[in-house]
Formats: sequence, structure tokens, C-alpha cells
Amino acid sequence: MRIVQLANLYSPVSGGLRTAVDMLGAGYAAAGHQRALVVPGRAHTRTESEKGLLITVPGASVAPGYRLVLDPRPVLRVLARLKPDVVEVSDKASLTVAAHWARRRGARAVLFSHERLDAILAPHLPGRLPLDRVTDRWNRRLAAMFDEVVTTSAFAAAEFARVGTPRLHRVPLGVDLATFRPADDTAERPGSSCGAAPAKRSGSFRLVHLGRLSREKRPDLALTTVRELRRRGVPVHLDVVGTGPLHAALRSLAVREALPVRFHGHVHRREDVVRRLAAADVALATCPVESFGLAVLEALACGVPVVAADRGAAHELLAPGAGVAVPPAPERFADGIEELLRVPRPLRRSAARTRAEQYPWATTTTRMLEILEGP
Repeated sequence: MRIVQLANLYSPVSGGLRTAVDMLGAGYAAAGHQRALVVPGRAHTRTESEKGLLITVPGASVAPGYRLVLDPRPVLRVLARLKPDVVEVSDKASLTVAAHWARRRGARAVLFSHERLDAILAPHLPGRLPLDRVTDRWNRRLAAMFDEVVTTSAFAAAEFARVGTPRLHRVPLGVDLATFRPADDTAERPGSSCGAAPAKRSGSFRLVHLGRLSREKRPDLALTTVRELRRRGVPVHLDVVGTGPLHAALRSLAVREALPVRFHGHVHRREDVVRRLAAADVALATCPVESFGLAVLEALACGVPVVAADRGAAHELLAPGAGVAVPPAPERFADGIEELLRVPRPLRRSAARTRAEQYPWATTTTRMLEILEGP
């Protein structure tokens, strides 16, 4: 089977979307299929590896590190050359025209929905706008264009279920269990050599927040939770991994209130991300509109339990002992952290890892191939 994946906003800093597209693509290639990935870049490029083709087409810069295909015609020309059996589209905007192209040529078109439109748009639009009606109209159009629609969680599926999408699938993402794994407690944790604070300083606990520092992700909640814990006399230190438009404002807040927070920015090497996650006692998933929560799964795989917002999809990944879901407020997040810290460390680490082991990428890939191949 010739599979072409299309993705907008795919870049080294695009987090979960890039991971999902890459891991699925590698799985398709390993299963013996011909795989190509087409994404926006500065110009036309073409590279080949054991994972298939990587093709970039011109895309406009829409934010630091992010590009968007505004003119889909170069993408359609690439599709005409590649002659795919199926097109997997990780986009709800300009690349959706590929569905019409596929239908005219007898190829299958599958939409992989990585976000829930109403949840993502709500913080950026006036409250008086009838957002449900707008997004419902767009989602009906998408459902009619594509042969299948894939979502990753019950929360993400709800917007398509609301408009009666007939061919709707829920396929949870996976986690690289060999890469994301618990730290060896006998080994030295990240310390002075890389500028990070030790995991325990005078009995303090380490928290970690991994994600884009943007308004809808609510990273401010991680800092205000630290403030609340300090008010209660709980000694904690927070590592923030990621960057985004709120980076400067959050740093200013941490300095102004003398909060024990270290900002690491975007960490390029996965091994470094793993070390930071595995060194933590508790991970914070503050986003109330998360469509899946890949960072939650990665923390769990590292043996780190998670306090997650009780709305959105991240809480769907939790299990007893592996995390708690609470309303997105600093007092409630602090309660959740204290609850988890009362669980003996070996028990909470074991529960977290056991939960993550239920989400291998092989399961995700197998299910996606069944959908791509069709009835």
C-alpha cells in the first residue's frame, strides 16, 4: 500500500503532532508499506530514508518554528507524482483539499484529527460568537469529504459525534516504552552538569511541566500551583520544559514571586526530555482542552504519576495510583500533588509505568493500518 501523510504545523517544536506522524509513519514503513510524508518548509526538498520519503513544500511562517501551507497546489502536484492508495491528512485547514483529489482518483482519504476545534478556538474568539454552530458546520463538511475520521480520545471524538459523523474511529496514540522509561534510582539524577536542580534539595519534591507555553495550555497553572504548595509549606521545585508565546511572562512571574522554577525551553534531544521527566516526583498536565495528552503518557512511561485537569482528554489516560484528575485551579492541583506524594514512591512509579504499558505504538499502528486499508 502506498501511503502519503500530509501535515501542517509540523516542525521540531510541534510536539505531539510530529511525534504521532513520525511514529505512525515509521510503523507503516516497518510493516512493508511505501510511506511518504509531505509537510511545509522553506522550499521544496526531498529526502529518503528507511522510513520513507520526506518532502517539503513552501509554507508560510505563522509562528516561531511553525509553518503552514497556504497554497495547496504544490501538495496536489506531489500527490499526482506519488500516486498514493491512501492519503492520511493531519490538518483541518488548507490540506483538506487532498480529500477531493483522492476521491477523483479512486484513492482513500483519512482525516487524522489532532485537536478539537471548539476547544482550541474558544480562548481566542469573542464569547458572543456562536462557536458550536461554526465548528459543527466545518466538521460536517470534513466528515463528508473524508472516507474515515480518526480521533484519539473520547473528548476529541465528541465534536464529530455531535454532528453524526458515520465513519468515526477512536485510536489512542502510543508511547515509545523503550525510550521513555523510569530512571535507575541508583544513578545520579540530572544535576549541576546541565544546570538543573537536583531531584531532592533539602527534602524538596520535583515537579515537571512539559508542553507548549501558550494560552490554551494553561502553563500559568503550574506556577500558581507551586505558589500554593509553598504557602502550605510543601517544599517543591518545578522544571518547565517547552517554549511558546507565554515564556517571557511566565519567567517574569517566577522572578517576581521568587518561585523555585527552572525554564529549560525547547529540549531537542529526547534523551534529555526523558531524564527530566524521569527525575520528577509528579508531572503536571494543566491543559483543559488537550485532545489526547502524549506528554502525560510519556511521563507515565517514565514512572511519574500525573495530576491532570479533569476536562479535556488527558485525564482519560490516568488510572488509580498513576494520577489524579482535578479541576484546573491551583488549590485543586496542589491537593492532587499532595495526594500522590502520600503514596509510597515505588507504588506510584509502578502504577504509572503499568498504565503506560497499555499504550504501545504497535497497537496504534495496527489499528491505523486497518482503517487506512478500509473494508
